[in-house]
Amino acid sequence: MTSMATFSIRVATIGDCELILQFIRDLAEYEKLSHEVVATKEDLQSHLFGENPVAEVLIGEEDAMPVGFALFFRNFSTFLGRPGIYLEDLFVRPEFRGKGYGRALLVRLAQIAVERQYGRVEWAVLDWNQPAIDFYESLGARQLNEWIVNRVDGPKIEALASL
Repeated sequence: MTSMATFSIRVATIGDCELILQFIRDLAEYEKLSHEVVATKEDLQSHLFGENPVAEVLIGEEDAMPVGFALFFRNFSTFLGRPGIYLEDLFVRPEFRGKGYGRALLVRLAQIAVERQYGRVEWAVLDWNQPAIDFYESLGARQLNEWIVNRVDGPKIEALASL
């Protein structure tokens, strides 16, 4: 008789920084954006677990082996007058997909939002990633196609700051 795998979700600790960085690199490779990853273990230690943590991480594990993660942070809706969760990264290793682990991580994020009395959970998805879009829609997410994401980074943020 074979036993079914057990999936659990835990809050990441500072000792998980190398693992988190590997998940980030794996996600970037999937998204064809590996060239943009410049984060280091030390960056993660400082910004996720330092004096002023700016984000949180959940680790999904199958039989105590890390198979996925969700990295998120608090944002704020002026319209709702309440905080929310912004999901920066959600990733499940390809060989563990289709088992409901991504869904479980999103359910846990929704539970955290409810527990904290936040108004929403939101995230972005690349327009070519139809499997993810279909998955998110199956969970009740709606795409906000009327909104265009803007970003200033690299030398351009320094130029803007000097105006």
